[in-house]
Amino acid sequence: MNKKSDNKAIKKTKKAAALKYDSEEMNAPRLVASGKGLIAERILEVAQKHNVFVHEDKDLVEALMKVDIGEEIPPELYQVVAKIIAFIYSVDASVNEKMQHP
Repeated sequence: MNKKSDNKAIKKTKKAAALKYDSEEMNAPRLVASGKGLIAERILEVAQKHNVFVHEDKDLVEALMKVDIGEEIPPELYQVVAKIIAFIYSVDASVNEKMQHP
């Protein structure tokens, strides 16, 4: 491969990270998985299998790739992650309401 092809291959490598958050047990969300290539694909497969919301954000994934598995996210990511969690809670509440009152 030439250098131009190598750069395209690198840019197309899929990356993924998974967070867990329980407000009663944790001070902040924790990174539970991260990886690229086949590992990223597996993370996304598991999320889909368990109906876990997937949010695509290249910058956030890059930042999360720097966090060690099992560690809380750094404070500079709180705001962006909080917005995602708030969105998930609102969707869950809407779905639950529709299921209770069809």
